[in-house]
Amino acid sequence: MVEERIVEVERPVGATHTHTTVYEVRPSSGGGAGWLLAIVAIVALIAAVYIFSNMSNSRAAKDDAIAGAARDVGAAADKVGNAAQDAADKVTQK
Repeated sequence: MVEERIVEVERPVGATHTHTTVYEVRPSSGGGAGWLLAIVAIVALIAAVYIFSNMSNSRAAKDDAIAGAARDVGAAADKVGNAAQDAADKVTQK
């Protein structure tokens, strides 16, 4: 919006002096950038929560797999031990 002010000044001698001043009032803007940054921050926060939650699920799955493998190794060791015992019994019985 443009506002124009005209000021007339008269001197005692009778001379008139006219002065014009133009003011331009601009509305302040700044709502768009703030909203954009807020949306980007929210999306980044959601992505971080999603990634960290998947990392903990992955770690738990890895731990479960290691525990299962350890159980399998233990069972195989028992079978090997039993087979060695049976072989030793057969050798001593002859």
